[in-house]
Amino acid sequence: MQTFQSLEYGNYYHIYNRGINDENLFKETRNHEHFLNLYSKHIEPIAETYAWCLLKNHFHLLVRIKTFEEIMLHQQDYEIKKIIPPHQSFGNLFNAYTKSINKSFNRHGSLFERPFKRKLIDNETYLQTLIKYIHYNPVNHGFCEHPIQYPWSSYQSCTSNKPTKLQRTKILSFFGDLENFKDCHKQSECFITLESYLEI
Repeated sequence: MQTFQSLEYGNYYHIYNRGINDENLFKETRNHEHFLNLYSKHIEPIAETYAWCLLKNHFHLLVRIKTFEEIMLHQQDYEIKKIIPPHQSFGNLFNAYTKSINKSFNRHGSLFERPFKRKLIDNETYLQTLIKYIHYNPVNHGFCEHPIQYPWSSYQSCTSNKPTKLQRTKILSFFGDLENFKDCHKQSECFITLESYLEI
C-alpha cells in the first residue's frame, strides 16, 4: 500500500490527482472557475502558488506551504478562524468541489482518487522542470500546441503584467527573467522520467 508524506510548513510540493476511474473533473467552463474560487478560499491562506494546470480528468499544482508564522501573520487578511494541518486544507478544497459537482450533475460518491498525491520538491532544478512540465501538460495531451494557448493554467499569468496572486516574480527569477522563461517554454521535451517518478 502506497503511503504519502505529510505536508510540512515551509516546503515546496507538487500536488496532483485525477478523477476516480478517470472521470472528468471539469465538465464545463464554470467548473474550472468554481475550482479556482474554492482554491482561493481554502489554499491561498496557507500556501503560495508557483504553477497550476486544470485538465479534463486531472490537475497539477505547485505550491509552497507557508510557515506557521506566515499563516498567523496574515490570518486577518484571509479571516482564518482556526489553523488546521495543510493537508486538511486541501482535503476541504476537494470535498467542497466534489459536493458542488455532485449537486450540479446529480451524481454521488467520491470524485477524486484518494489520497491526493504529493511530492516534495527539494531543489531548484526539480522545481524549474516541474513548472515547465505543468505548463506543458495541455500540449502533451493534445489540447494545444503551446502553453500560452491553454486558458486553464498559470502560464498566461506568468507572462502577463496583469495583477495575480501567483508568485510571478519568484517564478521568473528561477528562469533568470521573463525572456528566458519564454525561451524555456518554446520547445516541448520528454518528461517520461519525471512521469515515471510521479507514477502518472
